[in-house]
Amino acid sequence: MAQRKRLRTITEKPDYFDQLPDDLVLNILCKLSSSASCPSDFINVLITCKTLKRLATNPLVLSKAGVKTFAMKAERWSDSSHRFLKQCVKAGNIEAAYTLGMIRFYCLQNRGSGASLMAKAAIKSHALALYSLAVIQFNGSGGSKTDKNLRAGVALCARASVLGHVDALRELGHCLQDGYGVPQNIVEGRRLLVQANAKELALSLRSMLTWKPQQQQQQQIEQQQNLHYACTVMGTAITVCPLLSDFGCNLLAREVHPASKFLREWFESRSGALDDGLRLCSHGGCGRPETRAHEFRRCSVCGTVNYCSRGCQALDWKARHKVECVPMDQWHGVLEDGGDMVEMEEGDEYVDNIVE
Repeated sequence: MAQRKRLRTITEKPDYFDQLPDDLVLNILCKLSSSASCPSDFINVLITCKTLKRLATNPLVLSKAGVKTFAMKAERWSDSSHRFLKQCVKAGNIEAAYTLGMIRFYCLQNRGSGASLMAKAAIKSHALALYSLAVIQFNGSGGSKTDKNLRAGVALCARASVLGHVDALRELGHCLQDGYGVPQNIVEGRRLLVQANAKELALSLRSMLTWKPQQQQQQQIEQQQNLHYACTVMGTAITVCPLLSDFGCNLLAREVHPASKFLREWFESRSGALDDGLRLCSHGGCGRPETRAHEFRRCSVCGTVNYCSRGCQALDWKARHKVECVPMDQWHGVLEDGGDMVEMEEGDEYVDNIVE
């Protein structure tokens, strides 16, 4: 007789992860999403197991996601990326609302939905959303030239400057100095411009306290490729704060928001993404495109560069255009197109005089 084989009983090892309380895991995932250095840090959690995927898509975790969690590449944009951002917006994440708003307004040309999302972030005191809406109001973006609302742009800049946005403060100073959308007050305008440069210095010094030497090489590569902020100091190429480099302050430049990087990659990597006659803002760290011909103001000296705002003009002047700007012998091509002209100042001369 054939002997019966004994069946071996396999005892499975207990999964201790499943025994962890959900509240503890959610707390850990919230910290991870808020401190992620790139989207892959968070995506890797989603593909680990079903339990982590379920908990990682919890509204509490999505609402805490940091700005770098949304630093996706334009070439990898897909419906799933769009759905993820919408989930985060639904969970109450204001960074996701601003990022998706910029993408919809400029890239997907869904003006109403994009402006609505940026307004949603602005209501919750998102300084960059307030400033972006101010730029839209100043330029009449998405509409005609008659859709400009200078008073609304000034009000939005004032609110953003109260929240500490340097470019908004600089824009407000220029508006007061030039009487643009507000009664002219040259003294107060120059005071705000000096204050903007002081805030620029303070933010740069603060960033140096948290800057790590091992991050220098990667930061240099990204900024040289995307921002063109490289300058040579003592024979060594380093990245500095462009508005303060003339005064011997070799400080790290501000980090560009992922939404601005996405916009520039979107329009530079896709052929025909911009209609004929439309151009990007010449400041490498902006990425905003014109929504109609001659929307942005041009340099009054060379006429070869254009900017969406005075903040972008000031940053690009110190970083790059100061050494490239050459007066044109004939202005017919610039003046006949009806584009608004913007005067280039010598790097805010009143600041130079004060420092000297």
